[in-house]
Amino acid sequence: MERMLIWLGVALVAMGLLAAGLGVLLGAIGRTGGRLLPGDIVIQRPGFTFVFPIVTSLVLSVVLSVVLWIVTLIRR
Repeated sequence: MERMLIWLGVALVAMGLLAAGLGVLLGAIGRTGGRLLPGDIVIQRPGFTFVFPIVTSLVLSVVLSVVLWIVTLIRR
C-alpha cells in the first residue's frame, strides 16, 4: 500500500511539473503572437523570408529532455 502511495505522489509531482512547463511555454507563445520566441532569427527580403527558430528549438529540447528524464526516472 505504501508503495502505491509513493508512486501516486511521484505521478502527481510529474504532472504538476508538466503542467507548469506547458503554462510557461504557452505564456511565451502568447506573448510573441504565437509565432516565435525572442532570439529567433528572421531575415526578410522582398519576396523571401527565412526563419531559423533557434531559441524555440532550444526550449523544446530542454522541455523534452526533462519530460523523458522524468519518464525514465519513474520507470526504474
